[in-house]
Amino acid sequence: MSVIPLVFTSGWASGINAYAVVLLLGLFGATGVSDEVPAALQRTDVLIVAGVLFLCEAIADKIPYVDSVWDTAHTVIRPVAGAVVAALLAGESGSLPELAAGAIGGSTALMSHLVKAGTRMAVNTSPEPFSNVGMSIAEDLGVAGVITFAIFNPIAAAVIAAVLLVLGIVTVFFLASRIRRFLRRRAQRREEKRLAGTGGHWPPG
Repeated sequence: MSVIPLVFTSGWASGINAYAVVLLLGLFGATGVSDEVPAALQRTDVLIVAGVLFLCEAIADKIPYVDSVWDTAHTVIRPVAGAVVAALLAGESGSLPELAAGAIGGSTALMSHLVKAGTRMAVNTSPEPFSNVGMSIAEDLGVAGVITFAIFNPIAAAVIAAVLLVLGIVTVFFLASRIRRFLRRRAQRREEKRLAGTGGHWPPG
């Protein structure tokens, strides 16, 4: 069977929480649940690092504005992780060239990351923290559920991931005004900090 469905699904999930993907796949492989998980993801050191980083993300992802800073820092990390995981999966199965798999996983991870980051910017225009916590929990459960399902039924899981990706893109489109509002507020805060650092005066000239 082609590994493309699993590559696509892991890419989508990596764009939301790459550390959870690495941790889950590694555990599924190490415990013998799946034979399709590359040995590189089952290494003890990889599982420990992924677990620690997953805990860090679980905390940062639930704090208003901190989550957006975290997302910005992971704009490169998540797509790269998606590409690496996809390439490893392809290398294990031998049914898809690793370069092609990396392109699929990386591009899918980038799209889902942008959806997540944009949605969080819109959520952060609301002052209360409960929406952030709810979004984070929903994302974590969604990633865990879809990746687990992909191990047993990769095609159906890929369809679900594709539907969620499309729905996410549509949602970001409708939230565009709130995202712009968040970006304006962030730019304003940066300008206020800059002025505070210069004594509150505009530079001469």
